[in-house]
Amino acid sequence: MPPDRVTWPQALAWRMRRQLLDPVGDASAADVVRTLGAVPAQTDATTELAIGARQRSPRPGELVHAIAEGALVRTFAFRGAVHVATPEDAGVYLALRASSRMWELPSWRTYYGLAPSDWPAFRQAARDALADGPLTPTALGATLTAEPAFHHLETVFADNPWSLLKALAWQGDLCFGPSRDGQATLQRLDANPRWAGLVDVDDAGPRAVESYVRAYGPTTPAHLQYWLGEGLGVRRGHLRTWITGLGDRLAAVEVEGEPALVLREDLEEVAAARPTTAVRLLPRYDQWVLGPGTADPHVVPPTERAAISRGANIAVVGGVVRGTWSQTGDEVQVTWFDAEPARAQVEDEVERLATTLATPLRLAATPR
Repeated sequence: MPPDRVTWPQALAWRMRRQLLDPVGDASAADVVRTLGAVPAQTDATTELAIGARQRSPRPGELVHAIAEGALVRTFAFRGAVHVATPEDAGVYLALRASSRMWELPSWRTYYGLAPSDWPAFRQAARDALADGPLTPTALGATLTAEPAFHHLETVFADNPWSLLKALAWQGDLCFGPSRDGQATLQRLDANPRWAGLVDVDDAGPRAVESYVRAYGPTTPAHLQYWLGEGLGVRRGHLRTWITGLGDRLAAVEVEGEPALVLREDLEEVAAARPTTAVRLLPRYDQWVLGPGTADPHVVPPTERAAISRGANIAVVGGVVRGTWSQTGDEVQVTWFDAEPARAQVEDEVERLATTLATPLRLAATPR
């Protein structure tokens, strides 16, 4: 087959290799996150599972340590959800998110009573409040609303301050700190010595495009629009400009008749990829499906999209979601959509899952 034409099994096999799923890699938690761009981080447990699924020897607690030492940042990113990213990548993604300047929209100005000219002082007040260390959102709100200029925000902090706090996160003023008695805390992002600030948008855009194509190729402008446009509010015109500007860095490839893009340096490797039958048990909302989106029929069968979108743990075979799994006690039950792979393969993956979770597990009997 010509190097600019590949099959979907080849494409997904190459993507699994790139994402450290087949073969599983030896990378650190920070390097796994860097490879994927960003990883959802609503809970440490699911994030550790997503990272551990890509490590031959998962190290429990490595995620928390990486965040504590500043190798990873937990903040609001794609679709306003909490993610972990390296400080360098966070500088790219937050720059793109902040470039939309959502806080200047009339709806924001009316609801929060903050004009664009009020934001420099509000941002400085937030940084000053966090100067001595992390605070819970409630404590941060109490400090900010004690100032006469922001007293009107008292009801916002009492009700739901998260959208307002997201705007501060997007501008690089704060990120999540260590949990305190089960409560989230916020801390200054510039307290992280590895934080270099927001990247200039003209540099951030091409870097974000290249990073996505490297991890999720072969891909399309529509997928990039999903990831950067819908995810970070990037305008279509800007995205087209960045794709065009990468020029020869990108190469066109045809995947079973569908036009797609890869990095030119990866073209021969993609074309030489051999389909895989590797089985992987991944957590809910894993980047394997969130990167291309659950609407991508090559990764998620359309008939099963609803279950995956609702947050089922996913069982992947050869890069395609073929089932879901759950854990009850020391048993892992896998429900397959169609043909079940060899049981020995699934048992091996359950053993890997047990290593990641640091608890004994066994595969439940197949329901009859």
